[in-house]
Amino acid sequence: MAGKSADDLPEEVQSWIGQERHTQQTEFPIEMGYVLTNMSATQNGNPLYWDEKVAEELTDGPVTPPTMCSVWFRPHDWAPGRTEPGLALQLHFDLKEQLKLYEAVMSDNSIVFYEPIRPGEVLTTTQILYSVSPLKTTKLGTGRFWEFGVRIVNEKGELCADESYTGLGCNRDCFIAGALRARE
Repeated sequence: MAGKSADDLPEEVQSWIGQERHTQQTEFPIEMGYVLTNMSATQNGNPLYWDEKVAEELTDGPVTPPTMCSVWFRPHDWAPGRTEPGLALQLHFDLKEQLKLYEAVMSDNSIVFYEPIRPGEVLTTTQILYSVSPLKTTKLGTGRFWEFGVRIVNEKGELCADESYTGLGCNRDCFIAGALRARE
Protein backbone atom coordinates (compact mmCIF):
# COMPACT_ATOMS: atom_id res chain seq x y z
CA MET A 1 0.00 0.00 0.00
CA ALA A 2 2.97 2.35 0.37
CA GLY A 3 2.74 5.36 -1.90
CA LYS A 4 -1.00 5.17 -2.53
CA SER A 5 -2.93 8.41 -2.05
CA ALA A 6 -6.05 10.26 -3.06
CA ASP A 7 -5.54 13.01 -5.66
CA ASP A 8 -7.31 15.63 -3.53
CA LEU A 9 -5.12 15.35 -0.42
CA PRO A 10 -3.36 18.42 0.93
CA GLU A 11 0.28 18.45 -0.24
CA GLU A 12 1.53 18.17 3.32
CA VAL A 13 -0.40 14.95 3.91
CA GLN A 14 0.73 13.57 0.52
CA SER A 15 4.33 14.22 1.58
CA TRP A 16 3.85 12.01 4.65
CA ILE A 17 3.03 8.85 2.68
CA GLY A 18 5.80 6.28 3.00
CA GLN A 19 7.85 8.53 5.31
CA GLU A 20 8.93 7.69 8.85
CA ARG A 21 7.30 10.04 11.37
CA HIS A 22 7.19 10.38 15.13
CA THR A 23 10.18 8.18 15.90
CA GLN A 24 10.48 8.01 19.67
CA GLN A 25 11.73 5.88 22.50
CA THR A 26 9.55 4.39 25.17
CA GLU A 27 9.32 6.66 28.22
CA PHE A 28 10.70 4.03 30.59
CA PRO A 29 12.49 0.68 30.34
CA ILE A 30 10.15 -2.28 29.97
CA GLU A 31 9.37 -3.69 33.37
CA MET A 32 7.85 -6.89 34.67
CA GLY A 33 5.68 -5.02 37.18
CA TYR A 34 3.40 -3.96 34.33
CA VAL A 35 3.39 -7.51 32.97
CA LEU A 36 2.48 -9.09 36.30
CA THR A 37 -0.25 -6.50 36.91
CA ASN A 38 -1.69 -7.34 33.49
CA MET A 39 -1.40 -11.09 34.09
CA SER A 40 -3.11 -10.71 37.46
CA ALA A 41 -5.92 -8.57 36.04
CA THR A 42 -6.59 -11.14 33.31
CA GLN A 43 -6.01 -14.12 35.61
CA ASN A 44 -3.35 -15.43 33.24
CA GLY A 45 -1.26 -17.98 35.12
CA ASN A 46 1.13 -18.77 32.28
CA PRO A 47 4.36 -19.77 34.09
CA LEU A 48 6.42 -18.15 31.31
CA TYR A 49 5.61 -14.79 32.93
CA TRP A 50 5.57 -15.83 36.59
CA ASP A 51 8.43 -18.31 36.92
CA GLU A 52 11.99 -17.17 36.04
CA LYS A 53 13.20 -20.79 35.66
CA VAL A 54 10.50 -21.54 33.09
CA ALA A 55 11.30 -18.30 31.23
CA GLU A 56 15.01 -19.16 31.21
CA GLU A 57 14.32 -22.66 29.92
CA LEU A 58 11.84 -21.64 27.19
CA THR A 59 12.96 -18.19 26.03
CA ASP A 60 16.47 -17.65 27.43
CA GLY A 61 15.08 -15.32 30.10
CA PRO A 62 12.01 -13.26 30.89
CA VAL A 63 9.86 -11.95 28.06
CA THR A 64 6.70 -9.90 27.95
CA PRO A 65 3.43 -11.13 26.41
CA PRO A 66 3.26 -10.29 22.71
CA THR A 67 -0.22 -8.88 23.28
CA MET A 68 1.30 -6.13 25.42
CA CYS A 69 3.57 -4.70 22.70
CA SER A 70 1.42 -1.61 22.11
CA VAL A 71 1.32 -0.95 25.87
CA TRP A 72 4.98 -0.04 25.77
CA PHE A 73 4.59 2.84 23.31
CA ARG A 74 1.59 4.45 25.02
CA PRO A 75 2.99 7.60 26.64
CA HIS A 76 1.85 8.78 30.01
CA ASP A 77 -0.79 11.48 29.71
CA TRP A 78 1.32 13.75 31.89
CA ALA A 79 5.06 13.92 32.54
CA PRO A 80 7.27 16.64 34.04
CA GLY A 81 8.02 19.33 31.45
CA ARG A 82 5.39 18.11 28.99
CA THR A 83 3.12 20.93 27.83
CA GLU A 84 0.66 18.74 25.90
CA PRO A 85 -0.86 15.39 26.88
CA GLY A 86 1.08 12.42 25.56
CA LEU A 87 -0.70 10.72 22.67
CA ALA A 88 -0.10 7.29 21.25
CA LEU A 89 -0.51 7.04 17.48
CA GLN A 90 0.27 10.72 16.96
CA LEU A 91 0.13 10.24 13.19
CA HIS A 92 -3.57 9.37 13.50
CA PHE A 93 -4.22 12.65 15.34
CA ASP A 94 -2.12 14.58 12.80
CA LEU A 95 -4.32 13.19 10.01
CA LYS A 96 -7.53 14.11 11.83
CA GLU A 97 -6.28 17.68 12.18
CA GLN A 98 -4.83 18.12 8.68
CA LEU A 99 -7.86 16.57 6.95
CA LYS A 100 -10.33 18.34 9.27
CA LEU A 101 -11.94 15.00 10.07
CA TYR A 102 -12.13 15.34 13.83
CA GLU A 103 -13.91 12.10 14.67
CA ALA A 104 -12.37 8.74 13.85
CA VAL A 105 -12.61 5.06 14.58
CA MET A 106 -10.13 2.29 14.00
CA SER A 107 -11.71 -0.25 11.69
CA ASP A 108 -8.80 -2.71 11.58
CA ASN A 109 -5.66 -3.54 13.56
CA SER A 110 -3.14 -6.33 13.12
CA ILE A 111 0.26 -7.13 14.61
CA VAL A 112 3.10 -9.27 13.32
CA PHE A 113 5.54 -10.33 16.06
CA TYR A 114 9.27 -10.91 15.65
CA GLU A 115 11.85 -10.73 18.47
CA PRO A 116 10.39 -10.95 21.99
CA ILE A 117 10.28 -7.81 24.10
CA ARG A 118 12.29 -8.27 27.28
CA PRO A 119 12.32 -6.46 30.64
CA GLY A 120 14.88 -3.67 30.82
CA GLU A 121 14.77 -2.86 27.11
CA VAL A 122 14.07 0.61 25.79
CA LEU A 123 12.12 0.38 22.55
CA THR A 124 11.98 2.73 19.61
CA THR A 125 8.78 3.18 17.65
CA THR A 126 8.29 4.76 14.25
CA GLN A 127 4.97 5.57 12.59
CA ILE A 128 4.55 5.33 8.81
CA LEU A 129 1.56 6.45 6.73
CA TYR A 130 0.81 3.95 3.95
CA SER A 131 -2.27 5.41 2.29
CA VAL A 132 -5.21 7.79 2.51
CA SER A 133 -8.36 7.08 0.52
CA PRO A 134 -10.43 9.52 -1.50
CA LEU A 135 -13.59 10.69 0.25
CA LYS A 136 -15.92 7.70 0.67
CA THR A 137 -19.46 7.37 1.92
CA THR A 138 -20.11 4.53 4.37
CA LYS A 139 -23.02 3.77 6.69
CA LEU A 140 -21.40 6.18 9.13
CA GLY A 141 -21.21 8.99 6.59
CA THR A 142 -18.58 10.58 4.36
CA GLY A 143 -14.93 10.51 5.32
CA ARG A 144 -11.56 8.97 4.50
CA PHE A 145 -9.81 5.76 5.42
CA TRP A 146 -6.13 5.87 6.28
CA GLU A 147 -3.68 3.04 6.73
CA PHE A 148 -0.57 3.41 8.84
CA GLY A 149 1.84 1.31 10.82
CA VAL A 150 3.99 1.37 13.92
CA ARG A 151 7.37 -0.35 13.75
CA ILE A 152 8.80 -1.38 17.14
CA VAL A 153 12.51 -2.15 17.48
CA ASN A 154 14.68 -2.94 20.50
CA GLU A 155 18.01 -1.37 21.49
CA LYS A 156 19.89 -3.82 19.25
CA GLY A 157 17.88 -2.62 16.25
CA GLU A 158 15.99 -5.91 16.06
CA LEU A 159 12.40 -5.73 14.85
CA CYS A 160 10.05 -6.75 17.67
CA ALA A 161 6.68 -6.02 16.08
CA ASP A 162 5.00 -4.38 13.13
CA GLU A 163 1.56 -3.09 13.96
CA SER A 164 -0.85 -1.85 11.28
CA TYR A 165 -4.03 0.17 11.62
CA THR A 166 -6.87 1.31 9.39
CA GLY A 167 -8.75 4.35 10.60
CA LEU A 168 -11.88 6.02 9.29
CA GLY A 169 -12.02 9.76 9.87
CA CYS A 170 -15.08 11.93 9.38
CA ASN A 171 -16.87 14.72 11.19
CA ARG A 172 -19.19 14.39 14.15
CA ASP A 173 -22.19 14.83 11.85
CA CYS A 174 -21.36 11.59 10.04
CA PHE A 175 -21.31 9.58 13.27
CA ILE A 176 -24.60 11.08 14.43
CA ALA A 177 -26.22 10.46 11.04
CA GLY A 178 -24.79 6.93 10.97
CA ALA A 179 -26.18 6.19 14.43
CA LEU A 180 -29.60 7.49 13.41
CA ARG A 181 -29.57 5.36 10.22
CA ALA A 182 -28.61 2.32 12.29
CA ARG A 183 -31.67 2.82 14.47
CA GLU A 184 -34.03 2.82 11.47
